[in-house]
Amino acid sequence: MQPIVIYSIATAIALIGSFGLGTFLYKRKLRKNRKIAEEQARLILKEAEIQAENLKKDRILEAKEKFLKMKQEFEEETNRKKNQIIGNEQKIKQRESQLSKELEQIKRKEGEIDEERKDLSVQLEHVKKRKEELDRFNQQKIQVLESISKLTADQARDQLIESLKEEAQTRASSYIKDIMEQAKLSATKEAKKIVIETIQRTATEHAVENCVSVFNIESDDIKGKIIGREGRNIRALEAATGVEFIVDDTPEAIIISGFDPVRREIARLSLHRLVQDGRIHPARIEEIVAKTTKNIEDEIVEIGERTVIDLGIHGLHPELVKMIGRMRFRSSYGQNLLQHSREVANLCALMATELGLNVKQAKRAGLLHDIGKVWPEELEKPHALVGMDLAVKYKEHPVVCNAIGAHHDEIEMTSLISPIVQACDAISGARPGARREVMEQYVKRLRELEDVGLSFEGVEKCYAIQAGRELRVMVNAERVTDDRASKLSFDISQKIERDMQYPGQIKVTVIREMRSVAFAK
Repeated sequence: MQPIVIYSIATAIALIGSFGLGTFLYKRKLRKNRKIAEEQARLILKEAEIQAENLKKDRILEAKEKFLKMKQEFEEETNRKKNQIIGNEQKIKQRESQLSKELEQIKRKEGEIDEERKDLSVQLEHVKKRKEELDRFNQQKIQVLESISKLTADQARDQLIESLKEEAQTRASSYIKDIMEQAKLSATKEAKKIVIETIQRTATEHAVENCVSVFNIESDDIKGKIIGREGRNIRALEAATGVEFIVDDTPEAIIISGFDPVRREIARLSLHRLVQDGRIHPARIEEIVAKTTKNIEDEIVEIGERTVIDLGIHGLHPELVKMIGRMRFRSSYGQNLLQHSREVANLCALMATELGLNVKQAKRAGLLHDIGKVWPEELEKPHALVGMDLAVKYKEHPVVCNAIGAHHDEIEMTSLISPIVQACDAISGARPGARREVMEQYVKRLRELEDVGLSFEGVEKCYAIQAGRELRVMVNAERVTDDRASKLSFDISQKIERDMQYPGQIKVTVIREMRSVAFAK
């Protein structure tokens, strides 16, 4: 038992000793590390102080350099102004000396003029005496002539004036006639030249399809997804977009039909996103169509802004810019409305340049002349008058407003810009390939219009002119009175409204001509 106790005590003492030794060594190491850390901190502090001192010196040097530079610039500016002041003083002194010389010359000339005035007064007295002598002599001659001709001087003067007046009127009439004929020939020749040069300097495009869009798909399996169970997907698409989706046997294609190009484009892009996403159901369709509609509206604004920037037109109201963007998705007889308006704007600018008119106003009126066609509200007015009202509403120049309203003769033209816009509109729309309309349908519509006029009693001839925008009706003067002619134009216009479908408006003009013929034998 004693050895075990002794061993246990020895072990405990050894453990306590080793623990004490370990604690001593650990504390010694901590003191050593603390000294090292303090030394490092002192070194870092010293280095930071050195860097701060160097930075301070650098800032002081920079400040001194900046001060010296500013001082040098101030001195240079002061010297420059001083030299300028000295130069101005020298110029003033030179001007003063020159003015004194000119004053001396003026005084000398005044003296010469006084001497000449005295000489002239003497000569004037002499002339007055000679004039009195001539007047007496002329009076004697007039008395002798009156006694010979048995006419007073006033009577002879009146006869001479009458004869000269008749001769002058004859010559003036002939001269005016020649000038008018020459002016007509020159004006016609110059107008043809301007129109031809304008057409030749304009690049144009041809008509495009404007009633349907074709959406291509990778395989016909997607058609089933688009149609959906019992057709619910395609019905949701048509309800959300307002167009018709034609899913037939056409391979790998779906036809989107609608007369509103904006809706058709929204439907095409929405369908494209749905096919890419793969999730096609009514809720997703409504979400995608709403997002696409917002994107199209942003694109419309961007197109309008890009158009006015390209044409160099500034200061347009944001609503007008938006409507210009909507032109991109509208067409007339296959001709894109935005392209047509840009053409007209460029043509107007060329013509205005040739004629020396305001180019900016002409270009502005040409771009906005068909703005009434894209107004979303349905109004019972021609598009030219709608466009003029919009231009007035958004504070456009009166010349631009009149050109918009008068380009189809709805109102009277009050400036030279208006006929230019009308002519350029006709050039852009009438060129070959600009608009697409089946010839048979066009001729049929004109014949139907003429038949409506001929169906009334008393009408002898009827002509549809201005591409069907005006109907000229010739009536028998013996069977139709003036009052009846006025009522006849109203009755014909009412029948056209009831029985025919036509774009814009049609002007009905009834002409009653009375001719009385007699023969002398």
